[in-house]
Amino acid sequence: MKTKLTSRPSSAAARRRVDATRAFEKALAILPKGKHILRLYVAGATDRSRQAVLRARQMCETGLNGDYELEVIDVYQQPILARDGQIVATPTLVREFPRPVRRFIGNLANTAGLFVGLDLNTNGKKGQ
Repeated sequence: MKTKLTSRPSSAAARRRVDATRAFEKALAILPKGKHILRLYVAGATDRSRQAVLRARQMCETGLNGDYELEVIDVYQQPILARDGQIVATPTLVREFPRPVRRFIGNLANTAGLFVGLDLNTNGKKGQ
């Protein structure tokens, strides 16, 4: 008799993944339609990281008029989130919502480039 080997995750891991997915979907369901969810991945408390945080907040305040949620993630303190987000370089600014997900990697000094790269639309029209 042959036995079939499968590479399935453990049932506990599968349940955690399902619970996390449900929690995320629930959180998305209660968000206002125009709200932007952004995640900024930085590496430690360096000057480059501080500048990235300042520029991202400034860009959000001026361009999105406070209609955003910005989460700053230090990849040294939370490496699992960096792995799950498939982050390979820092700083990386990710627009999680509205879909599709967009990423901007590198220097955040050019805010005009950020709006284009992340397809952030602030004038109420649908992006091209």
